[in-house]
Amino acid sequence: MSFQAYLDTIEDKTGLTPRQFIALAQERGFEGPGQKAGPILEWLKEEYGLGRGHGMALVHVFKNGAKIDGKHVGTTGSHRDESDTLWLDGKKTRPSAS
Repeated sequence: MSFQAYLDTIEDKTGLTPRQFIALAQERGFEGPGQKAGPILEWLKEEYGLGRGHGMALVHVFKNGAKIDGKHVGTTGSHRDESDTLWLDGKKTRPSAS
């Protein structure tokens, strides 16, 4: 599953976009590269029923923003993505690939 697909699945499950989750995380002080994953994962599981894989996708976004490592971009592996930049504003607003 691509990184973007993880975020899209989270949106399907919760109705919240990654950008909305960022705002909720900031309200709780879960922002910046120094954050520990454990408390964030507990919050996401308790409040939204998210498992570890989906939670870790959001942890990455909370800590690093929309950029991901380019090593998976354009590959054929299971964690491939089309871009090194994630779309955080929801599936309905994502520009279509041309």
